[in-house]
Amino acid sequence: MIRIRVTSVFVDDQTKALDFYTEKLGFIKKTDVPAGDARWLTVVSPAASDGVELLLEPDSHPAVGPFKQALVADGIPFAQFTVDDVHAEVERLQGLGVEFTQGAIDMGPVVTAVFDDTCGNLIQIAAMR
Repeated sequence: MIRIRVTSVFVDDQTKALDFYTEKLGFIKKTDVPAGDARWLTVVSPAASDGVELLLEPDSHPAVGPFKQALVADGIPFAQFTVDDVHAEVERLQGLGVEFTQGAIDMGPVVTAVFDDTCGNLIQIAAMR
């Protein structure tokens, strides 16, 4: 059986990303070990500390910059996180200074919103009805 243990989001600065993903989003640091010029740096949800890890992966590969820029230019989120209540989470995150490119939108069976993670990505949050 195949399972997801680690998935990644490309970030332009691992320290800044760690601050944002822990202090703003509420994730907790799981792993932080040197990996050459960077770090193997993961965060997890406090609701599932043994669950899927999000690798804050350096975006230093030459293909990554243009890829990320194209997604942002087209308003396409790179990743999606689940929340219980999108409206409440938008309000909480805006109170922490997080900038949204799309406020909470009711799309029938799902409510979504999109924010800038300050590390070169748009991230979507969603809640199923």
